[in-house]
Formats: sequence, C-alpha cells, structure tokens
Amino acid sequence: MMWLYSAVLLLWAKSAECAEQANTSNLFEWTAVDFYDKLHAGKLMFLYFEHEVSPTISLFLLELEKSSEILKDYGVLVGKINCNKETVSSYCIKERSANTAFLFRSGREFLSFNLDTIFDINSIVSEVLFAILRDEVQYVHTDADLLALEKRARGKMDLVLGHVSSLGTQEHRSLMETAYVYGSTYKFILITGGPVLRHLGVDESSPSSKVWFLHCRLQLKSKTNERCPLTLMRKHLTTLNLHSFLQLMEAPLVSEADVDPSSVPHKQAPQVFLFSHPATEQLDLATATALAWKLRGLAALVLVHRRSPAVKTPVDYNVAYRLAEMKSEVKYLTLQNLDEVVNIFLHQENDDGDDDDDEEEMDENIKDDVSEGELDDEIAEAVYKSRADLLDVEALTSLTSDNYHATVAQSDLTVVLFYVKWNAVSMDFLSSFLEVAEKLTEWEIKDVQMSAVDCGEWTDLCAGLTDTFQPVTAFPTVLLLRPEEAAQEYRGMLGSEALLRFIMLSRLVTPRQLSTTEDVASFLEVVPHAEVASYDVDRVLGLFPTNTGLKEFSAAMKSLRGKVLSGSLTDELALQWAAGHSVEPPAVAVFPSWQTDTHPSVISAWSSAEELVSRVNMALRHPMPEVTVESLPSFLEEDKALLLLFVGDEEDDVGRRQNTALVGEMRLVAESGGARMQRYAAGWIHLGHTPAAMSVLGSYLGSMPLLPALILTRLTSGSEVYQYPPNAPILAHSVLQWLRRVEEGREPPAGSLEEERWRPASDFLDFLKIMDEEDPDFARQQVSREDGDGSDSSADPRTHIHSEL
Repeated sequence: MMWLYSAVLLLWAKSAECAEQANTSNLFEWTAVDFYDKLHAGKLMFLYFEHEVSPTISLFLLELEKSSEILKDYGVLVGKINCNKETVSSYCIKERSANTAFLFRSGREFLSFNLDTIFDINSIVSEVLFAILRDEVQYVHTDADLLALEKRARGKMDLVLGHVSSLGTQEHRSLMETAYVYGSTYKFILITGGPVLRHLGVDESSPSSKVWFLHCRLQLKSKTNERCPLTLMRKHLTTLNLHSFLQLMEAPLVSEADVDPSSVPHKQAPQVFLFSHPATEQLDLATATALAWKLRGLAALVLVHRRSPAVKTPVDYNVAYRLAEMKSEVKYLTLQNLDEVVNIFLHQENDDGDDDDDEEEMDENIKDDVSEGELDDEIAEAVYKSRADLLDVEALTSLTSDNYHATVAQSDLTVVLFYVKWNAVSMDFLSSFLEVAEKLTEWEIKDVQMSAVDCGEWTDLCAGLTDTFQPVTAFPTVLLLRPEEAAQEYRGMLGSEALLRFIMLSRLVTPRQLSTTEDVASFLEVVPHAEVASYDVDRVLGLFPTNTGLKEFSAAMKSLRGKVLSGSLTDELALQWAAGHSVEPPAVAVFPSWQTDTHPSVISAWSSAEELVSRVNMALRHPMPEVTVESLPSFLEEDKALLLLFVGDEEDDVGRRQNTALVGEMRLVAESGGARMQRYAAGWIHLGHTPAAMSVLGSYLGSMPLLPALILTRLTSGSEVYQYPPNAPILAHSVLQWLRRVEEGREPPAGSLEEERWRPASDFLDFLKIMDEEDPDFARQQVSREDGDGSDSSADPRTHIHSEL
C-alpha cells in the first residue's frame, strides 16, 4: 500500500504544479474586455496580439511571459490577446500585428515594436523601459550633442553616460533599470559608438560596455569651454554594480570615523579604511584624499583616527577593506605601497571575468578618469596622479659638470631645463619640455639641442660652475645657451606651445641685416619658418644711416630674442625707407602683431640698450589687451593700478557685438585719456575664455556683480576696489569722468583687497618653526636682532601677504 500513497502524493504535487502554471498562463492571457478596461483606466500595458503560433512566436511568448513579473515592478502590465478567440478592432489584423508588439500609455497606443528587436527577456525589458524613459534617457550621436547636454546640466545636475555595444542586451537592460530608479536624480545618456567614444578615448571596436559619471552639478555655468569632469565605472555593467557605483558617487570623497572599521556602517558598497595617527593627521588626510581619487568609483574611503580610544585595531595594520556583500568581513593588511589597495579591487574585478583588454584599459585610465583632486597644491596633485608615468628623458641630452662646455659648443643653440625631481612644477614642466623636443625632432630642426640638468644630482653645475650663467636658484629654469655668449633666460609660460614659439623665434639671426627693398618687404610680411606661421609675430626695424645707436640696438634686440623678429637697415637704404615713411633716422620702427595698419610706432632717441628694450615693450603693448592666464605676467610687470573690464560669454551675434563695442569704448579711454592713463594698466577679461577670473571678480566685490563690470584696483593709495556704476552705460567720456572722481576722492570704494597670509599647510611642514624648536638659542638671537632693527617682533616672518590680481 506504501507505493499507492507515494503515487497519490506525487500525482497531487504534479497537479498542483500544473494548476499553478495554468493560473499564471491565464493571468498572462487577456480578454478583449480586460484590454478595454485597462486601456480606459490609462494603465501602462505591453501587449502582443496572437494569430498563428510558429516556433519563433512560441519562443517570443515564453520570453514575454518571463518578462511580465519583471515589468510589473515598473508599473507595466504585460499580456497577450488571442485573436482567434477575441476580437480587438484595429489590432487583431494579421498584416499589422502578427510581427509586432504594442505599448499603450494614458489610454492610447504609445509605441510599437518589431519582434526582431524584442527577442528575449533582456531586450523586452530594456526596450520597454527605454520607451517609457524617453524623456529621462537621451540618445546622443555626436560629441556636439553631448557638449550641449553638459552645458544645460552645468550647475544643475550630474550626468550618467552609458555606452552599450548594442540595444536590447543585458547591459542595456541594467542601464534602463537604473535610470528608472535614479532618473529624477541624474540625467541618463545612452550611446552605442561613434564620435562620442572617440572623445572619451575608447576604441570603437571594443565590445565592452562602459559607464561614466559626469560631475556637472558643481560646475560653474560660465565655463562654457570646459567639459564636465568624469569618472569611469571600472566594473562590469550590471544593475547591482551600477547601483553601487552611483552610491559611491553620492558619498563624500573621504569619510572620517573614530571607531574600528568593523563598527563603521556598511552601505552595500566596497570600503577601504586608512588609519590616521595624531602626529600626522594632515599628511594622512592628504594621502587618503589622493588614494580616494584613485579609488573613485571602486570603493569608498574612510579615514579612521587612532586618537580615539574606541579604535582598538593593532598599530601593525595600516589598511583594511571590506567588499560590497552584506556579510563581507573586514580584512586587515600591512602595505608598504598604498597603490596595492587599488590593485586589490582591480584584481577582484578581473577574477569576476574582466577580459585582458578591459584590464589594460582600466590600468591606463586609472589616473585619467580621476577628474579633480582635493590636494592643497593643484600642480603637486597633478604630478602625484601621474607619478607612475615614467618620462622618457633619453630624448634629451644630459648635461653634467664634465660635458657641459663640449656639449654647448656642438650646437648653435642649446636649450637647457634645470629641474629637481622633488619639485612638483619641475616635474610637470618636464613633460612639456619633452613634447617640445619631440616636436623639434618631428620638424627635423637640427640646430637646436634640448638638454636637461637634474640639480639634485649635479649641484655644482647648477650652482654656477661655469661663468656663462648665474647660479640657478629657482626651479624649473630654462636657459638658452650659445657658444661664447651669455645665457638667455626664458621667462614665458611654462607650457609646450609658448616654449616652442620662443625657441623657433630664437633660432633666427638677431637683428637680421636687410640689404634690399625686397628684403624689407619680406621681413615685414613673410613668416620666416612654416612651423611658426600660426604665431602672431611682432617686428622691430632699426634705421641707421650711420653707426650711431646701432650698438645699443643690436644689444637690445639680442635681449628680445624669442619675443620679436628684428631687422636693421643701414646706409642709403635706411635713408630711403625713412624718407618714404616720414621718419627721422636713427630710429626704431615697431610693428605690433595686433596692429592692422602698416604705420609703425617710432622710437627716435634712447640712451642705452635697457631703455630701448623698455620702450619697445611699451610700443608692443596693446592699448586695451585681453587679459588671459598667458598674458597676465607681462600685464602685471608694469606695476600699475589695474583698470579691468569683465565681460560675459556671448550667447549670439548680438552679445558678441555688444562685447566688441564695450572693448572699443575702453580702447578710446586708453587712447584719449592722455597722460592721466599712464598710471593705469587697462585691459579686458572674457569670463568665457578665462573662467578662473570669476573668483577674482568675486573677491574684489564680495559677490558676483552683473556683467559687464568695470573695476579699478591696486591703487597706490591703498587696497580699495572701485566699481564703475553698474547701471550707467560704459562710454569713454563717462569712464574718464569716473576716474577723475576716484582720483579726487569723491567716489566711494565698492570693496577692498583683504590681506591673506600664506602659512604652511600643516605644522609638520613648518620647517622654520621646527628649526627654532631644535635650536632655541638661535631663535632668540633672531628675535633680538629683529627688535634691535626696530621691526615688529610680533609679526610672523614666515607669512607673506598676497592678494588676487
């Protein structure tokens, strides 16, 4: 009888299973009444109208039924209507619906799908959600489309950019499911290839899917020429990984805790714990911040303070980590190199199935995808992030104390970079210096030799072993050396383009002797080298019928090598050219690159080469120059009060014409103001071209004013800042009257430059204080000497006052 009871039990279980399947199938299959009821109720529905069932249709219906439970969670009702049993007008037509599924929304047909595009559960879910989220998820084709979205999102919300190899895949579904949850928080963007991938530096042939988080919310709206910083998700594109990634993006870069790692709340995201000691808290925080940027998107970083008695972790451990799984235990490590922490998470991802190409790409992009750092010094931070990129200095000739004279004698021009490896600016500029060397090699420039001296290694050479240059005390320093000539120091921007321009112009004979009228015409119109054709070149022409003034002119032009093209006319030819241009020789004619007409500025008398250099520089200066990061040093060299016009970014041609008119009025101010304007350095700043100037303008007035804004500052009388009346039109005669009122003390200041003191970032970097503590007798002698000189002994000699512009 036992077998009979067993058989009955099995049959009962089987019948229950069949009944459950039948109920599920019944729920999946709708009647015409069901359809119209839900349609009139405005339900969101995804339906297939069945006619004849082929093997292909049977597979589709099986996948459609599987997707019904998933889409139900997103408010989508899924079903089929058998048109052989039910009649639904407009849809039970074989020619229309046999190979099509329909999405209904708000009581009407919303979209139709060909069955070729919805062939399995992933494609069904992803395509339906993509259709529902068409306002939240935008598909872009070009980099221009992406840039337009970034501009609209700047200052408002962050973007999530997803690349999938094709629509309807598991990755596409994961992105759509996440967009459904986070669509009100982030703007989701979808790409499948094309120019956008090339902008992101991704090989279009790569089959892997990727996600980038674009940090646009904290970007200033005025930075129209800058892209939103981005962070790459360095994990497989799954719903769980993307959810974890967005949680990491929402979390602070570095969190701090006063308890053991095991007591820190676990938020279903990987966590890394660094331990901070009381004596080195500032250094530990800087280290944690740098590591956090490298872990951005991989794990959250928590800095645990050992000063707290609640922290019981043995001091032998300096790192701990915990994976995303809820029951993951904290693992403690002792590492010599904190970069190994990054490898732990990268290897963990590789173990989950990353292919070799993705692994290499992630390693290459670890630093590139870290968008912005938080270290105290921006240049130091950039160098820190790229410290693993070994620079190939073999392209440079290494100068030592032993080979210096012989090496310099080999070339007409030797360009030498003096640097030290521990200096962040030196190492950053070294890469630009190498770019210049590579460009000169590419252009087959044979008469320039690029060299470098590591002053940490060759201290005697940098200290002035040779008499051709003074000891090098600032880093980096670039000197141009020629056989049997004094060295020339490069004082331009520390960038590859500016240095390359300077070198190319320095190669030319200075001054060039012009012997025919054709030489003069060529000198004034033709760029001497094809590679410098894109540069704006200033020209200086000397006119010397006799030798009077020629020596000073030659010396002055050698000082200006690299900045201007110079030539000289002598004897009868100088008299002819001078007569044709109403110039009384000896004279120097200056042709600024910004000047459109052919009438030069003429300098007719000078007492020394130094005076001539100064007067040439003054003649080259634009009466109303645009102040940029590149031009700022030369603009401030004049040491005058600053008269600055700030204009905003133009939205259209009308805005551009308005800005042009404003600059034109300010040029009239500079030209018609006469001697009064000699005390001012006037210029204009375009906040779209130079976004960094926004903080300068804000610091002047305490808040951002309406644009355009005309500011007067750095007066000799004090730290006052004056603003031209915001509601008054900026006209030349009105500006001159306003300047007169300021000079006479009849105009109230709008703000002032606050004194700010630069102190060491932390106590352990205050080396002077440490030295004083180690040798108190010496410190007392210094204080006594300062008191004897009548100086304020309460003042801190280590602090320096600085201000904006």
